[in-house]
Formats: sequence, C-alpha cells, structure tokens
Amino acid sequence: MSNNHSNGKGVISSLDWITIVIYLTLLVFGWVSVCGASYSYGDTDIFSLDTRSGMQIVWIGTSICLGFVILMMDDRFFDTFSFIIYFGLLILLFLTIFNPHEIKGSRSWLVLGPLRIQPAEFAKFATALAISRLMSSHGFSIHKTRHFLMALAVVLTPMLLIIGQKETGSALVYLSFFLMFYREGMPGSVLFTGVAMVAYFVVGIRFEETLLWDLPTSLGTFLVLFMVQIFTVGLAQVYCKDKMPVKQLFLVTLIPTILAVLFSKFIIPFDVVWVQIAIVTYIIGSLAYYGLRERMREHALITLFALGSLAFFYSSSYVLNNVLQSHQRERINVLLGLKEDLAGAGYNVHQSVIAIGSGGLAGKGFLNGTQTKLKYVPEQDTDFIFCTVGEEEGFLGSAGVLLLFLALILRLIHVAERQRYKFGKVYGYCVLSIFLFHVFINIGMVLGLTPVIGIPLPFFSYGGSSLWGFTILLFIFLRIDAARNMARG
Repeated sequence: MSNNHSNGKGVISSLDWITIVIYLTLLVFGWVSVCGASYSYGDTDIFSLDTRSGMQIVWIGTSICLGFVILMMDDRFFDTFSFIIYFGLLILLFLTIFNPHEIKGSRSWLVLGPLRIQPAEFAKFATALAISRLMSSHGFSIHKTRHFLMALAVVLTPMLLIIGQKETGSALVYLSFFLMFYREGMPGSVLFTGVAMVAYFVVGIRFEETLLWDLPTSLGTFLVLFMVQIFTVGLAQVYCKDKMPVKQLFLVTLIPTILAVLFSKFIIPFDVVWVQIAIVTYIIGSLAYYGLRERMREHALITLFALGSLAFFYSSSYVLNNVLQSHQRERINVLLGLKEDLAGAGYNVHQSVIAIGSGGLAGKGFLNGTQTKLKYVPEQDTDFIFCTVGEEEGFLGSAGVLLLFLALILRLIHVAERQRYKFGKVYGYCVLSIFLFHVFINIGMVLGLTPVIGIPLPFFSYGGSSLWGFTILLFIFLRIDAARNMARG
C-alpha cells in the first residue's frame, strides 16, 4: 500500500475519470435492470436485503470499495506479484474441480456459508496480469515459436482447469486473449485459422444431413472440403508467391470438382466427396514437395493447416455427440437450426426474444415488463439480463446501453494506446478483449445470434463474483494508467 500522502493525491488527479464515470453509469443501469428482472408483483421494498435488488446494492457498494482499495495500492505491486497471483488462482481453480458443491451441473462455485464465490471470475484478471508480465519481459517476442507457446500455456492452463469444473462458458472467455495476441503481433493467419475452424464446424454440422443437388453427397462435407481447398490455395497464394504453381492448384481444385458434380448428376451418381479428398491429398502433396525442394517454412505451416483442418472437421461430429454435455449439444443444435425446441433448449432464447420485442421503441417502463415479472425467462437477472432492458426500456434503452459499452470499449482502446510501458499496454488490451467478448457473446445469445454458453453481462448481471471480478480487472488497469505520469516517491 502507498504510504505517501502526496502520492495518493497524485493517483486521484491522474485517474481516467471518463472511464470511472462510464463504470458508475453502467452500475446504476445494471442495478435498475436487476431490480426490474427480480421484482415480483406485491414486493414492497426493493432495497431489502432479502431481495436480489437489495443484495445487488451490497455487491455494488463492496465493488466500489474494492476499486478504491486498488487505486490506493502501489502500481508496481501488480507487476511484481503478477505470477504469484496467477499461480495462486491456478491452485484455487484446481481445488475447485474437487468441490463437493455442484450448482446447476457445475463445480465452479465455492460455498462459504451464505457466500458463494466463483474463482473463474477472478482468474481472468490474474491471467491478464501474468500474460502482461510475460510479454513485457526482456527479449520476449511473440514471433518466436517458443515464446508464443509459453504465452499460450499461460492462457490455456486456467481455461483447461475451468473446463474441468464443467464450466465451459467461462472457459471460452479465455479465447478473447487471442485478440490481444493479434494486436501485439500474432500473425493474422493464426486468427484466420480459428475463424476457419468455426466455419468448418458450423457448415459441416448444419448441412451434414442435407444432400448436394439430390446426389449421394453430404452438402456439409462437400462445402467444408471445398473450403479447405480454397483456404489452403489462398494461403499459398499469399505466403508462397513465385515458389509454386498456385494458379494450377486453383484450377485443380475447381475444374475436377465441377466435372465430378456434373458426372454424378447426369451420368452415374456417386459420392463426390471422394474426389474432393483426392484433390485435398494432391494439394497437400504438392505443398510438401515444393516445401522440401525450396526449404520454405511457409509450405510446412500451410500443409499443417490443411491437415489440421481435415482432422478438426472429421473429429467435430464426434466431439459434438460424445464429448459435449447433453444440454450444450442441444443448445448448439437449436442455434444451428437442426432442432426447434421451444420448450427445452431453445426456451430461454425464445422467451428473451419475445420479451425484447414486446418492449417496442420506448419500452413498458420500470417494473412494468410482463414477460420478466411473470418469470417467463429463466436466468433473467443473470445471463439473460439484457432482455429486461429490452422489455422495460425498449429499443431506445437497449441502444443506450450498447452505446455505453461502446464508449467503454473505445475509452479502453484510448487508454491502452497511451501507456508508456508494454506491461500496461498488454494488460489494457487484455481488459479490452475480455469486456468485448463478454458483451458480444452475452447480448448475442440473448438475441439468439450466438450459442447460449452462460456468461454474465459486465456490471449488469446479478452476483458478487462477476461484479467484483470485472471491477478488479478494470481498476487495476486504471491504477496502472494513473501511474504513467506520476513521480515515484
């Protein structure tokens, strides 16, 4: 803790008050939303600690106090003890796997009397600190394979431990760190590979049972293999110019595929997938041959991309049906349109969309939402809190909330860019990436645009763990930023 009084004044005067005002405004709107979502007809005191709205005031108050304590700490504490904090949270995450208390199928909560704490919410800021310390260390370069693998290990270790707690949604949040990696110089091809894998999964699963042009060929498999061919040849065009006949590979991809489809349609029906597998094999073989001849690293990496694409696609169906839990599988099937289950897996999304739509332009008014008051939407004060905003505040209120989050994101970008040291800049972009992921996925799942993975909306969803976790994450960054122009005492 800082014992220099003038240093304390320096912190206050150096704070980014615009971010703090946005934070406090989000807290106010969040409490109003929790109040509206948890209110039942006949309640007489929304401030009572026996109500969710009353308890949320407690969480908000303790969060503000927590933020104040962080601001009064020496900013060097977070750099110096980042790895200790990180490993401490890893131990806690590991112990939580064996937690005897299972809540809604998840072992991610530690029950301490009347208090329930979710360590996964605090592991985000610990991971952000550790990765910032690693990437700001002398000699670190994300372009060096060994260093990049070390950074991946820092991010993926807590992610795997959280999966072990059966909390897949919270684990997926750690994918947001790849946005920071990209900002810090990670090749765009890595990010492209992730997007390609998502496309393979969605297209392959969605159209697996659909036939191509009434042929004995799976449309999903056909499209995925064609994407693998096009993506692989495209990467060769970008990274292997003048090193191999890319144009010929493109023709080998396109012409045989068209001829095979026409032959199967008008002469002898057969599974065109076999032709595509042969084409992919030829492309991989060509890449390997030219790679060995020219001794080019790019050829080997693109070959790995093609092989990995095939392995991922042909294992995705197995993972969906044998690895994911039944409720997760149902949610994916509903999202992809493979199953319409308005009374089961799709119930939450269906009811939340009804609630948002019923709000109209200006909404029904505070505490007047019928869908939420009658409890039609499960988890309406936690994961699905945004449907309350849509119903009570309407399109205008929803747009206002989105603009507030946009203002926060833009401000975080501005503050991150002005950091004098790499530790602060990397940590800032970690904070930005985590908030962006939470807002995008949470609002997307409420609108039925993304899978329902069960992550909170920052500063809105009811609960102490998430509110404390987001507050710590944000205020550590504000404390680091406040020190950029301060003289050391």
